[in-house]
Amino acid sequence: MKNTVLTFQQAKKEGKKQTMLTAYDYSTAKLIDEAGINSILVGDSLGMVCLGYEDTLAVTMEDMLHHTKAVTRGAKNALVVADMPFMSYQTSVYDAVVNAGRLIKEGHAQAVKLEGGATVCEQIKAIVNASIPVCAHIGMTPQSVNAFGGFKVQGKGEAAAQKILDDARRVEEAGAYAVVLECVPAALAQKITETLEIPTIGIGAGVHCDAQVLVYQDMIAMFSDFTPKFAKTFANAGAVMMEGFKAYDKEVKEGTFPAKEHTFKMDETIIDKLY
Repeated sequence: MKNTVLTFQQAKKEGKKQTMLTAYDYSTAKLIDEAGINSILVGDSLGMVCLGYEDTLAVTMEDMLHHTKAVTRGAKNALVVADMPFMSYQTSVYDAVVNAGRLIKEGHAQAVKLEGGATVCEQIKAIVNASIPVCAHIGMTPQSVNAFGGFKVQGKGEAAAQKILDDARRVEEAGAYAVVLECVPAALAQKITETLEIPTIGIGAGVHCDAQVLVYQDMIAMFSDFTPKFAKTFANAGAVMMEGFKAYDKEVKEGTFPAKEHTFKMDETIIDKLY
């Protein structure tokens, strides 16, 4: 059954947890979709895990469109959400609607995600008014890494926690269908989840969120530059891939691959007639 923003919201009402993983290409999206994951996020995290940037700030709209198109070709049942990259929506409400529209029209995503609370509510309202579902993102917002002074937990103190709770209320009022809570204390995430009618999607925000999201390279140990505290290794695909790469390298250099079963035959008497 196709997952939509409405089925996500219905799951919260029924107390059913939902799952989300990132994907950036057709083959991975197809596997995640077939595994029964409810939603796929084409995250601007692709800047780090696919393109090798230090953060997400250099990711462009063209990058997002390229990868979103690939993912939507592979995902048939999962709700595909595309990230709006840095400076694609902060500049104006007009830019926000135009760029969100491109991710839907050209990328074939079913929803978009943007970072920020009260400061982006006008953009959220305008995008929603254009009939485009919006997932908000508050707490540790990676596009604000320079303002935060690094990737740090947000909302530990009373004033900071109140601001995040207020932001959560504001994005719900603006029309967001869900909100990602990143790197906030579990108790605060629980309070927000109990306060809002829309689903919360946690990443480093504890077990009480309505759904969870992880970068897929983190949860199968493919990305070794650093491991976030909130990431759990569910399968060590990185080690399996390394083993395969090394075995291929060894057999090619030893001359044992390709073997006869990997080659094509012909009438070899023809060879003698060639000049």
